[in-house]
This record gives sequence, structure tokens and C-alpha cells, in this order.
Amino acid sequence: MSYRIVLDSCGDLTPELKKDPNYESVPLELEINGERIIDDETFDQLSYIKKVAESPTCAKTSCPSPERYLESYKADVDHVYVVTLSGALSGSYNSAEVARKMYEEQYGPGKVHVFDSKSACCGETLIGRKIEEFEKSGMSFEEVVEAGEKFVKSVDTHFVLDDLETLRKNGRLSSVKALVASTLNIKPVMGAIDGVIVQRGKAVGLKKAYRKMIENLMEDKKGVNTKERSLMITHVNCPDRAQLVKEMLLEQLEFRDITIVDAMGVATTYANNGGIVVTV
Repeated sequence: MSYRIVLDSCGDLTPELKKDPNYESVPLELEINGERIIDDETFDQLSYIKKVAESPTCAKTSCPSPERYLESYKADVDHVYVVTLSGALSGSYNSAEVARKMYEEQYGPGKVHVFDSKSACCGETLIGRKIEEFEKSGMSFEEVVEAGEKFVKSVDTHFVLDDLETLRKNGRLSSVKALVASTLNIKPVMGAIDGVIVQRGKAVGLKKAYRKMIENLMEDKKGVNTKERSLMITHVNCPDRAQLVKEMLLEQLEFRDITIVDAMGVATTYANNGGIVVTV
């Protein structure tokens, strides 16, 4: 059976996946200081980071329209699997679902399924890769959907950001208490619970924050054989930090594989320059 895996552009694809015809990235739109930027292959991360730093206004994002999603569903394939960023954080999931219903009204049911990743960034990519694995194993569409939804529930997302301002100003931190001690180099250690961003600790300095993040990950994965799990790390313009986190993780746990990927536009917007996101 032929298939396509559609991610919104918050999902950070590796260079290999960007070339893979079985994958498609549906772009969100970024806005900074009145300028609108499409989050696709033309996105220039360094230029965008500079614009964000210099702008007096906060960067914003807007989700793809149902019509844009619908275009991606019309591929000449048997199965379409869609992975969006958390429905608690964006309208992307709802837009993809509206498009699915539009598609089924025109062509009938049974070909398209939309997964709410309950995550973002590399979390979406991790789910997409697992769906690909299920599809290649010979599972039916219904079996892939069932196994995929089960896998979504098993994914844990953790992150440490240098700057929470964009998340805060855009209302993504409603359940997180404000940190007033940023001048003391206190870094919040964050995570996602059922797709909602929560604070899971704090530490003085990045290295201690990374250590706390790894402790949280180990707690979440207690009793899980991580040798059978893939791990992904998204970084925003900080490959050295991503490598450090990888090395710190490998001191504690083993994984089937580890992939490091640079952020696209949406992740760059909310994780900000220097941000690290880990999913497993």
C-alpha cells in the first residue's frame, strides 16, 4: 500500500525526510513586526532570529487553512496520516480535522486519519517516523491508526528554553507560574502533559537545567526499555547544546537511535534562540 505522512511545519523534519516523497510538510505562517513569512523550505532561521530580536512586537504564528490541508490529502496514495502540533496549543489539529471531513464528503471515508501529537517539534516527527514503521510492517490502515494513537500516548516531551517570552505573550503558558528571577540565571525546566505545557522544575544555569530535564525524562520512562525507543532532539541554532544534551542522556540511558534536528520556523518562534526540546 502507498502512503503519505503529512506534518504541519512545527514538525522538524531531518534533511533526509524533507527529500522523502512519502512526507509532506504543510506550512504555518509566521508574523513578526508586520511581516508575514511562510514556514517552508524558504525559511531563513538566522535572519528570522535577528528580526525577532530587533522587533518591538512579539512574533506570532497562524495555522494552515483546511483548504491547504485538503490539498495534501488528495495525493495519489492509499493512506494519508496527518500529525499536527498539540491541539491545546494551536488550531492546526482542528483545521486538519475539518479538512478530513471535507475530504470524506467528497471521496468517502477510510483513507485519512489525523493524529493530535499532544506534542510539537521533534515530537511530531517522532510520531511520523513510527507511523512509517507501522505502515512498512504491513499493518492495515486501521491497525496503523490504532497503534499510532497508542504510541502518541507514550511520547514524552521535555524542554529547556533560554527565553519563555514568546510562549508567555502568546498565551501558551497559562498554567505556568511566572518566573521573576531570570536575572539570577534560573532556567525553568518544562514538559508537556496531555499536550499542555507545564513547568516541571527549575535550575540555576543551563547544564543543571538539562540535568533536571533528563531526571524528569528518566522518571517518565521508568520501567520502559529505552533501548527500543528512538529519541529526537530539536535545537534552535545551538547544535553544541544539542550534542551536550545527547552526551548527558547517553551517560544515563541507551536508545535505539538518537536524531538531532534544527528547528523550523514555528519551533524557532516559540523555543527561541538557544532552545532545546527532547522527545522520546
